[in-house]
Amino acid sequence: MVLLDPSGDVARQQSDIMIVTTIIMALIIVPVLIAIGVIAWRYRASNKQAHYDAEWDHSPQLELVVWAAPLLIIIAVGAISWIGTHQLDPYRPLDRVAPGKPVAAGTKPLEVDVVSLRWKWLFFYPQYGIATVNQLAAPVDVPIRFKMTSDAMMDAFSVPALAGMVYTMPGMQTVLHAVINKPGQYRGFSANYSGAGFTDMRFDFEGMNTHDFDAWVAKVRAAGGELDTKAYDQLRQSERDAPVHYYARFEPDLYTRILDRCIDPGELCMSRMMSTDAGPPMQGMHEPPVHAGTASLVDAGKTVPAQAAAAH
Repeated sequence: MVLLDPSGDVARQQSDIMIVTTIIMALIIVPVLIAIGVIAWRYRASNKQAHYDAEWDHSPQLELVVWAAPLLIIIAVGAISWIGTHQLDPYRPLDRVAPGKPVAAGTKPLEVDVVSLRWKWLFFYPQYGIATVNQLAAPVDVPIRFKMTSDAMMDAFSVPALAGMVYTMPGMQTVLHAVINKPGQYRGFSANYSGAGFTDMRFDFEGMNTHDFDAWVAKVRAAGGELDTKAYDQLRQSERDAPVHYYARFEPDLYTRILDRCIDPGELCMSRMMSTDAGPPMQGMHEPPVHAGTASLVDAGKTVPAQAAAAH
């Protein structure tokens, strides 16, 4: 039922498209179903009163109805779907946070880097220098820009109240722009089967006002540890029904290394591998480096509160 009454503007627009197209299709489906019953009853073998014309073979009026009505339905549904598909492209930055409420000029979206693991979700907040496992939070009416990848297998990031489903894949990055408009706790999960722990691959998405979000960030910083390469190697091990976990700081290039498939020291990054296969770099271009070691952790004390992140 959340698909019919979501709390995010993107999901709301998707819901409206779904409802409108269903109603339009019902304009032809329902009359046809009714006509089947009426014709079957009226022209049954036992009804001797029904008129039978053995010479009848064509009716321009009936042909017009039979062809014109479905054609109009196809045009209407096609137009709505085409427009909606482009307006709600997950890669397209939001131009509004709610009906009649455009995104203010200069607004910077909340950045969240997402990694799907076996069988848990890891969320990086690069603007705040924190990371969480199986808990996601965002202030209401603030655009969110998700960048997503996977550690080992294909999954599907899905928060039905927020926006549509988007896949995560190892070595690839997908993007989703969304916004939540009502405070509350919403369900998030993987919508793609990925093994025995798939049913436990769930997380909580918290929609908060600005004050509560800043308090949540402070709680994560106070309760969290350090997410370095060693901690990530432990985190990426298979685990079912993983508890919520906080990290007060993380290595600043960790998400990039996960995406580039060179997490551990000495591993050849995928981007370097592809550039090597393509030949020597052109003059003026730089080769991507091999990951050489552990980077310094993000300084959580130099990040900005939610108000500033939304205003810059």
